[in-house]
Amino acid sequence: MVELNILLVFHQKLVKNIINHGITVEYTDIIIQVRSTMLTLSPELKQKLATPLKIGDLEVKSRVLQSPLSGVTDLVFRRLVRRYAPDSMMYTEMVNATGLHYVKQLPRIMEIDPNERPISIQLFDCRPDFLAEAAQKAVAEGADTVDINMGCPVNKITKNGGGSSLLRDPETAEAIVRRVVQAVDVPVTVKTRIGWTDKEINILDFGKRMEDAGAKMITVHGRTRSQGYTGPAKWEWIRRVKEVLSIPVIANGDIFSVEAALRCLEETGADGVMCSRGTLGYPFLVGEVDYFFKTGVEKINPTPIERLECAKEHLRALWEYKGESGVCQARKHLTWYAKGFPGAGELRGLLAVVETVEQGCDAIDRAIEQLPAS
Repeated sequence: MVELNILLVFHQKLVKNIINHGITVEYTDIIIQVRSTMLTLSPELKQKLATPLKIGDLEVKSRVLQSPLSGVTDLVFRRLVRRYAPDSMMYTEMVNATGLHYVKQLPRIMEIDPNERPISIQLFDCRPDFLAEAAQKAVAEGADTVDINMGCPVNKITKNGGGSSLLRDPETAEAIVRRVVQAVDVPVTVKTRIGWTDKEINILDFGKRMEDAGAKMITVHGRTRSQGYTGPAKWEWIRRVKEVLSIPVIANGDIFSVEAALRCLEETGADGVMCSRGTLGYPFLVGEVDYFFKTGVEKINPTPIERLECAKEHLRALWEYKGESGVCQARKHLTWYAKGFPGAGELRGLLAVVETVEQGCDAIDRAIEQLPAS
């Protein structure tokens, strides 16, 4: 069934196109924004989504997770995501276990707000003992779960035996999980891919090994390492993983909208979805998916002005948290926010080189002045 939510916005002598969910309506003096909602939850899926996600002994009141993203999911970003998704599991950026072994002070990327729950710290390495030691530090810091990265495709990680290279060394991967499970009293989880190449898809055996070793949940990115982030995610392999494992299976890859999240669950039978690149410049996504999963109702997307106001808040928060380095880090975030409205390209060029909070906020404010108030 198709539902139409109609919002009338009156403007004098103004011509605008409102594009929302593929529908464009144009008038001279009146803008009519039409939102078409064709998404519905099946009774079976509605029943599953009404129950908590159980990760070992931990119950999470949301089946939508925010993926760990290197250089992105710091404390500032997680706070923005959690504003719209208070029940969702968040993850830190991945932490090098070997690096932790040789330092006395924990790196800032492991910092957790005492009020942010549920929260997981993600670790990477290929040394079981170092990972066990790092996991103990993660739990002491306040992690509700410890996640082991076995899916990162980046060369500097895989060449040292970490990330997705563990797909080629399942014995070591299994030993890692067993050792970490022995070391901590919180659930241990794994995030991985379906295989190294299309000819080396071994996720069914690999996933079973992780479960047998004591992992309490597995997140599967439906791409091979060789794919990186190109080509469509092969959700059919996530479905096959779900069919052979008894622990929760979380689907990851190509979750850029509520519609994609729903379709992914329908096609895979997974126990939840993890949003990754879809949240770049859009910290609203996890909350939008979670809201729909819980209510069956789609939220109205934030306007360009609302997104840009969020960008300013993100910039200021990074400055307060990290100082000048925070402003440098904010550049990529700001360019991600600046999309989908007239003048966005020019604004991205300005934001990519901002040096101060004032400079960034001024550029955004000038862009906002050129946009309609609704």
